[in-house]
Amino acid sequence: MTTPPPIQLLVVDDHSLFRRGLTALLSQDERLQVSGEAGDVGEALRYVARQRPDVILLDNHLPGVLGVDAIPALREAAPGTRILMLTVSENEADLVAALKAGADGYLLKTVESDQLCEAILKVLAGESVVSPEMTTKLVAALRAQPPGRQALEEAPVAARSAAEAELALLSAREREILDLIAHGDSNKHIARKLDIAETTVKIHVQHILRKLHITSRVQAAVFAARHAP
Repeated sequence: MTTPPPIQLLVVDDHSLFRRGLTALLSQDERLQVSGEAGDVGEALRYVARQRPDVILLDNHLPGVLGVDAIPALREAAPGTRILMLTVSENEADLVAALKAGADGYLLKTVESDQLCEAILKVLAGESVVSPEMTTKLVAALRAQPPGRQALEEAPVAARSAAEAELALLSAREREILDLIAHGDSNKHIARKLDIAETTVKIHVQHILRKLHITSRVQAAVFAARHAP
């Protein structure tokens, strides 16, 4: 059986020491390979135009321009490349701006190495990934933005009805777990709060995603922010 080639990564960060450390860390996972580094957006754009990496790990605070502001240009240079923000910024405005600009995920640099590796695999598979600490802020930011009269008038009735129908499919326990997901709780924390097994929580989460026709916890949190009472 042929082993698939490693996932090609580009690390974009203005601190060379951090880039070297991250490269060494990721090299421990045989599924991943850091094939390039860049210290600024210009260098990153030149690299992606030549090499088309699978995933870009992008810091937000870069010389001359924010990483968030560079996302559209990176997407244009390499449309198929996934972009995962890896930053120290816990500012919810930066998080929302990154996702609106087209980032596939937003992780804090405090993330554990195994979680980072799994996040890379998830974004490559088409999922959205956000640090648990930031999921709560994302939901708060969405709930803090009133839809406004015009948006309510323009929102398709069918779409609103579909969301309500999907919510109605959830059991009381699933609604409870959906709310905890929206608050950024991990499966382990949910299990402790509800006094149930973590494996039971995982099964409930799978049912929630299936019933809501979504594929990730981030999407579940966003769904809850927009539709759950």
